[in-house]
Amino acid sequence: MNKIVKEVKNIQEPETGFVLGKKNYIIIATGFALIIIGFILMSGGKSEDPNVFNPEIFSFRRITLAPIFILIGFIAEIFAIMWRPKNK
Repeated sequence: MNKIVKEVKNIQEPETGFVLGKKNYIIIATGFALIIIGFILMSGGKSEDPNVFNPEIFSFRRITLAPIFILIGFIAEIFAIMWRPKNK
């Protein structure tokens, strides 16, 4: 019986010291990059004169595109943390 338990332990994944796998960390880095890109797209639109309104702050890039990038980045982060590879 003890021999069987030792064999089952040897079949499991080798411990690398990391909680997540390599693919998880790649997805986390990709999600983080998407979030950063979203915030970069959202920046700008400042008016040179504080008394003059600049309608550029309501552009498609700042109102629609940037939040989509950020949302996809956060979804990728959640997916990367929750996803486990299938056992062979």
